[in-house]
Amino acid sequence: MPDTGVTAVAHVIQLAVAPVFLLTGIGAMLNVMTSRLSRIVDRARFLQGDAGQQKSSGETVVEELSALSRRSHLISHAITLCTITALLVSAVIAVLFIGAFVQVDTSTLVAVLFITAMIAFIAGLLQFLREIFIATASVKIGLQRLPVGRHGAVRKAAAPPNAEEGDLYDPD
Repeated sequence: MPDTGVTAVAHVIQLAVAPVFLLTGIGAMLNVMTSRLSRIVDRARFLQGDAGQQKSSGETVVEELSALSRRSHLISHAITLCTITALLVSAVIAVLFIGAFVQVDTSTLVAVLFITAMIAFIAGLLQFLREIFIATASVKIGLQRLPVGRHGAVRKAAAPPNAEEGDLYDPD
């Protein structure tokens, strides 16, 4: 059966399905990363606005702000790398279609774009992992300052008398 334009387009669509699913996964990762960045920024703003009113030592606030700054830089780099990955995967899809319509061998360009996309994605995930390690370490440091009850359980700090039921209370 001769290769018609419709057959060629159908074949390219079949080839493009995997990169499209990859884009969906990258989009989900970007969503997670931007949510983490948002939480980091919110916490830093809270600490900066509340730093003068903190009952704990200013050193603790400075340490936490320093960790938050480092985390925000790492997650920003991860977001940038994953966005580059999405752009490169999109370029792979575009090149596949252009190659089919122009009838030019684009296999080398597609391979280079895809390999570059995977390298960017791996680098982005490594930055994300570094951010998670810092977040985990700062939680462990914070737990060392909490009062510990019997059997190693962290005791819940009493809420202030003016707190209403359901209010979140941060003893720091």
